[in-house]
Amino acid sequence: MIKGVIYALLILLAIACFIPFLMMIVNATRSNDAILTGFTLIPGSALLENYNTMMEYVNIWNGFKNSLIISVLVTVLSGYISALTAYGFAFYTFKGKNFLFVFMLVMMMVPGQLGLIGFYELSKVLGILDTFIPLIVPAAASPFVVFFLRQYIKTTLHPSLIEAARIDGASEWKIFHTIAIPIMMPAVATMSIFTFIGSWNNYIMPLVILFSPEKYTLPVLMGFLKGSQVAQNLGSMYLGIAISVVPIMIAFLFFSKYIVNSISAGAVKE
Repeated sequence: MIKGVIYALLILLAIACFIPFLMMIVNATRSNDAILTGFTLIPGSALLENYNTMMEYVNIWNGFKNSLIISVLVTVLSGYISALTAYGFAFYTFKGKNFLFVFMLVMMMVPGQLGLIGFYELSKVLGILDTFIPLIVPAAASPFVVFFLRQYIKTTLHPSLIEAARIDGASEWKIFHTIAIPIMMPAVATMSIFTFIGSWNNYIMPLVILFSPEKYTLPVLMGFLKGSQVAQNLGSMYLGIAISVVPIMIAFLFFSKYIVNSISAGAVKE
């Protein structure tokens, strides 16, 4: 009886969470006048008209491509570099290790917007303005991801397993790639979701760094869309938002299976 009530509540919660997405998809197919009359679950017939109106002002697919390139590269580089850094902090002893770790924790508390002007000037000096480099390389070094992965691997990878691999003649790189990385995958997958979503939704940095319209990311284009005459066509706005949300949903569905299946993974069972 209790289990049935719990399942019923979970189903209601899932429906409540799904309704906004359903409204967004349905409204993307309706005309502006139809949307103003109220909500309905029946799709409209203005999808093509809304799409053409939106494309007259912005090339949303070009922005989609730019955002996808940046977000995928940031997610992959951040996951690998952060895992490598976290592994070093967890299992290696070197001079200044504690100072560097504390410094990294302090950097977690500093809002990124405070260094925006300095970052812009640095990118200008390096000649990398209006390129994807400032949006990819700095984002690959995430103090929070390193901290999270370091705490995770300290509790799941026993040092004796590393010592056993060294005794067997495995190199440090092989130990990292064949032992540490597979064990860290649940944590890497978890952080990859947030990294991808954060990079995909990043608005202020591309707005400052990029100047060429053909290099604009999807959030920047959506910002321009809201300030254009397209904002008067709610169907086109809903369609643009729906297109921008799809990759986030796919990323979560793809990475969540690693979290669900392997979140309790451990190296040594005692």
